[in-house]
Amino acid sequence: MIFLTVGTQFPFDRLVKSVDDAVDHSGFEEEIFAQIGNSSYRPRNFQAVCSLENHLFDKRLREASSVISHAGIGTISKAMEYEKPLLVMPRRQSYGEVVNDHQVAVAKRFEKLAYVLVAYEVEELPEKLTRLRTFVPCKRQAQPMAVAVRIARFLSGLTAEGEKA
Repeated sequence: MIFLTVGTQFPFDRLVKSVDDAVDHSGFEEEIFAQIGNSSYRPRNFQAVCSLENHLFDKRLREASSVISHAGIGTISKAMEYEKPLLVMPRRQSYGEVVNDHQVAVAKRFEKLAYVLVAYEVEELPEKLTRLRTFVPCKRQAQPMAVAVRIARFLSGLTAEGEKA
């Protein structure tokens, strides 16, 4: 089962409709279950609910063979924690889906590290769905020293600014 989730804050009709259309036109046969938020679009080819309680969301995520999602950091982190292949489509400012393109930046970064597949536009989705079947994400390696160095630099910057004032 593929778990499609759009998060809980906003609907993401463009993603839900794109997946539904891709299933229509490709003969895609794997079961899809979706959490679609307060969406005005109702999929024809898979079961969908507005929201799931946290424990049910985690259960669906754990049981999924792969995940399709917006490029929200929470969903990406959870999918990586459960080592699930993940296809993301970032919400876009130009479509009125978010106030800025932070999800595009997140998607590019995680794509560069080979943690996720990304469909930036609807036209890319069918091919990426096909690739999702065999996609093996790179495992994330914790880098506590790199984090510590970044925090130290940040704190040093605050100290230096305080001394100037």
